[in-house]
Amino acid sequence: MTVSPSHVHPPRGLSRFFWRLPIWLYRLHLGWLLTGHFLMLEHIGRKSGLPRQAVIEVVKHDKAKDVYYVAAGFGPASDWYQNLLKTPQARIHSGFRREKVEAAVLSIDEAGNIIMDYARRYPAAIRTLAGIIGYEVKKGEEDYRALVRFVPIVALKVCKE
Repeated sequence: MTVSPSHVHPPRGLSRFFWRLPIWLYRLHLGWLLTGHFLMLEHIGRKSGLPRQAVIEVVKHDKAKDVYYVAAGFGPASDWYQNLLKTPQARIHSGFRREKVEAAVLSIDEAGNIIMDYARRYPAAIRTLAGIIGYEVKKGEEDYRALVRFVPIVALKVCKE
């Protein structure tokens, strides 16, 4: 492992602009192009109290329980993650769906199981996710499970109205 959590920072400046471009797909009602792998999260800013948006990758969607699992790819310093800690009620846009959700951070064990499932289904994507934060996977499953110490997993449970 070659990462220290203090070295992981969400994008700023020009790179932040490019990371946020997918939001415009959703605003132009083209978010369905990203269905299955991404969703747009509408949440409340922890400091401003204003609505905020982020497009984040879906690590797993449990259709039976109607829960979306997402990873805080830039670690616990991610603004959307910090905002959900303060106000876990949010809304998602996934494809043509717009749903209210309740967010909950998974335990290390639960998150490790989700990450292992993702690693089996998308081995290249998990290496990219790990690479974003400078994390090297050398020992396979052991390192993937340890990744969740730096990349929290959040469950977004769809609320039945």
